[in-house]
Amino acid sequence: MSVVKILTLPALLGLCALPANAADFGPEDAARHVGETGTVCGVVASAKFDAELQSQPTFLDFGKPYPDQAFTAVIFGADRTKFGSPETALRGKRVCVTGKIQAKSGVPEIILNDPKQLTE
Repeated sequence: MSVVKILTLPALLGLCALPANAADFGPEDAARHVGETGTVCGVVASAKFDAELQSQPTFLDFGKPYPDQAFTAVIFGADRTKFGSPETALRGKRVCVTGKIQAKSGVPEIILNDPKQLTE
């Protein structure tokens, strides 16, 4: 067996062993993927930290501002310090969030509890 074949075979086998990445969706497409794990990318059209609610959530709304958002990423108060002040830092920026897509009141959402789930 030639040296090239010996080096190529492990590389090819290694590529086959790589896990498939989560699918990427736009905010408008997320509703069709509820129940799936995926990455939703778009511009944060509005953002709000609601300190009055018990869970102290931060809402990052994609597509259009609340209440007409196509998708929402939610950071609960217990995890908020890991993200800084996302309601000001991320408003108007294009970001991607990864996780299980759920539906809350008919709006698809991903709950963020680790900064690794969010990329700018």
